[in-house]
Amino acid sequence: MVASIHSQSARRAASLAVLAFALLCASGCGHHKTPSQLPAPQAAPPAPEEYPPAPRNPPTARIPVTPVPPGGVSDEDLDFINTHRPILTEVGLATWYTAPYKGKKAANGQVFDDNDLTAAHRTLPMGSLIVVTNLKTRQASAMRISDRGPFVEGRIIDLSIASAKSTGVYRAGLAQVQVDVYSTPKPIETGGRWCVQIGAFKDEDAALNLKQQLLRDYPGSNVIEFAGQDSYWVRIRPQGDDREQAEFIAAHLQPAEGAAFLTRLD
Repeated sequence: MVASIHSQSARRAASLAVLAFALLCASGCGHHKTPSQLPAPQAAPPAPEEYPPAPRNPPTARIPVTPVPPGGVSDEDLDFINTHRPILTEVGLATWYTAPYKGKKAANGQVFDDNDLTAAHRTLPMGSLIVVTNLKTRQASAMRISDRGPFVEGRIIDLSIASAKSTGVYRAGLAQVQVDVYSTPKPIETGGRWCVQIGAFKDEDAALNLKQQLLRDYPGSNVIEFAGQDSYWVRIRPQGDDREQAEFIAAHLQPAEGAAFLTRLD
């Protein structure tokens, strides 16, 4: 009993409602099985004395813009979801967010819009097509990854206001969700450009102290500190934005405040 999204006439208006029904029918027994998590890295982090050699790529090379369709998802995206199965599933807590000021760019390089069906994830490639299902209400919506976050332990995805409303997360503020990944513009397990984001710090001095420590411990890496909303953060990009080095740093850092989050840039 898999419903399909009506095409052509009233296509956009009905698409999300039909998608929610389709997903409910297709995954109604999903709570009886243990969903798979994002695959763990195949290789264990190297020992401290075996810090992996860095590639020669410049560490601060610009990340190209990864655009999403107008509104976040297209009619073709909805058709694709209804004719394909997820390639990856993750379960965890979702919340929603908004930009601190109008015109702020999301991590994909486009201006963030509360009304677009988009979301922030720490490690899925930019532009990934996903469906988020509220496991309590069974509301579901398609969306694309356009930003990075959430940088809070225990949470797996941040939704735009439009995405939060379409999945019943907006009023709840926090909800257990299932994230089904349908397509990614780039491989999930290989390649990519990576960094480690550390925080949040209550005061700037703590962030600056960590920055100086990281510059000493990982020479050649690019380290910045920056202000967030009522907090401070530190980001370290290893040479070449290399994933293996970023994983090594994230695994071995023990910040005095906050946590170290492995994050994909592209």
